[in-house]
Amino acid sequence: MHSDRAPLGLKIAAAAGLLFLHLPILLIFAYAFTTEEKSFQWPPPGLTLKWFAVTWNRPDVWEALALSVKVASISTVIALILGSLCAAAVSRTRFFGRETISLLVILPIALPGVVTGIALRSAFSIADIPFSTWTIVLGHATFCVVIVYNNAVARFRRTSGSLVEASMDLGANLFQTLRHVILPNIATALVVGGMLAFALSFDEVIVTTFTAGQQQTLPIWMLEELVRPRERPVTNVVAMVVVLVTMLPILGAYYLTRGTDTVAGQGK
Repeated sequence: MHSDRAPLGLKIAAAAGLLFLHLPILLIFAYAFTTEEKSFQWPPPGLTLKWFAVTWNRPDVWEALALSVKVASISTVIALILGSLCAAAVSRTRFFGRETISLLVILPIALPGVVTGIALRSAFSIADIPFSTWTIVLGHATFCVVIVYNNAVARFRRTSGSLVEASMDLGANLFQTLRHVILPNIATALVVGGMLAFALSFDEVIVTTFTAGQQQTLPIWMLEELVRPRERPVTNVVAMVVVLVTMLPILGAYYLTRGTDTVAGQGK
C-alpha cells in the first residue's frame, strides 16, 4: 500500500537543513536580550530588555532607518513604473532586439554587486554627480526593476491578449482598458514585485557601499557597528528589526501569489 508519509531520514535531513539556515538568525535574536555588552558569550549570562530602550534612544539608528526606508520606497516606485512598462513592451509586442532588451533588463541582478557598485561609482565620478540619497536610489533601482519586471512579464504572458482586443472592440479606450482589464490581471504581480523590491533594497549592502558616500543606511550602520562597536547588543536589536522588516514583505508576497496559477482569460 502506497504511503504519502515521508521517510524518517528525509524528515531528519529537512529538519537539519532548516536548523542550519535559521539557527544563526535565532542567535541574533538571543543576543538582543543578553546582559553582556562587550562580547558574544554563549549562553547569555542573563536576559534583559534594556537594549531595546537604548536602541530607541539612539538618534543614529533612527537616521539610518529613515534613510533606508526612504531609499527603498523611492526605488520601489521607480521599479514599479519602469519594470511594468518594460514587461508590457517585451510580452505584448514584437520588435527587433526584443530578447536582447529582455536580457539587458535582467542583467543587473545576475552581475555581482561589486561590479554594479564599481560601475555606478565610476559613472557618477565621470558625470561629476555628488553622492546623495539619489545616487543610492539609482543604485538600488538597477536591481529592483528586475524584480518587478520578472513578476510582471510572467503575469503578462499568462494573461490572454484576447481580453484587451475584446475591450477595444467593445469601445473602451486605452485608459479604460488599462484600468479595468490589464491592471486587475497584473495587480498581484505588481504588488508582489514591489514588496520583494522593497525588501531587497532595504537590506542591500554592497551596491550601497559604492553609492552612499558618507551616508549610512541601516545595513551600512550595522556593518560599521560590528567593526567599531559601541554597544554590541544594540546591533543585534537592529538586526532583529531588519530581519522582521524584510521578512514581512516576503511572507506577504508568498501569500499573495498562492492561488494565482490561473489568470483571467486562460482556458476556454
